[in-house]
Amino acid sequence: MAPSSESLVELRNLSFGYGERVILDDVCLSVPRGKVTALMGASGGGKTTILRLIGGQNRAQSGQMLFDGEDVTSMSQQQLYVARRRMGMLFQFGALFADLSVFENVAFPLREHTDLSEILIRDVVLMKLNAVGLRGARDLMPSEVSGGMARRVALARAIALDPELVMYDEPFSGLDPISLGTAARLIRQLNDSMGLTSIFVSHELEQTFAIADHVIILVNGKVATQGSPDQVKKSTDPLVFQYVNALSDGPVRFHYPGSTIEQDFGLGVAA
Repeated sequence: MAPSSESLVELRNLSFGYGERVILDDVCLSVPRGKVTALMGASGGGKTTILRLIGGQNRAQSGQMLFDGEDVTSMSQQQLYVARRRMGMLFQFGALFADLSVFENVAFPLREHTDLSEILIRDVVLMKLNAVGLRGARDLMPSEVSGGMARRVALARAIALDPELVMYDEPFSGLDPISLGTAARLIRQLNDSMGLTSIFVSHELEQTFAIADHVIILVNGKVATQGSPDQVKKSTDPLVFQYVNALSDGPVRFHYPGSTIEQDFGLGVAA
């Protein structure tokens, strides 16, 4: 199949689950090439699962998971390794190697996957750290940096091999307002300056809508809506409306289903 000129990633009628538990049900969505795409929706809706399917950690049970026109689901192990070289991944909370310095964390994928000399590795690592504002922190250990800094080190590691696609699993989780704003700007700036395609999982509405070109909202294992931030905000779907307006009650109820107040407290019952 010829690669799509518009989408780097496509899910076509894809279904995935664990045993009888369905996570994604006949999902169709696309990630525009060269754009920043946000995956949103309630917890447990399959957002991180989609990242794992793109990287081949999980395999679709039906349908297609296309990366640049090639179906990840049917790739051999060798083909999958080649595809992964074109991807970068920022794990939730960074997932840095605790016993390696900041410099060595970023150098790790270069040493694993290239034959570059140590001089060139040094230059690449310092350039990537400079891009995230942490060239001066190169000799620190992960235990010596803040949570926001650790996330930026992990981002430098994710872009070390100059990938075409960078995936972020909840990059804003647990960050203070300054670090959150910094992380959001970095996603946008790196995407544009490096010519990347970015996809990130987020629950943070304001920063997500500020930097995303394309937003996908998953509800109950299906795509409830997808489009530009403005299009998503104007959606008339009740679940999407409740989500983007952070309403406590709607299709997703505040009260867990149960017996009525009258039944629990005996109201209206004659003595």
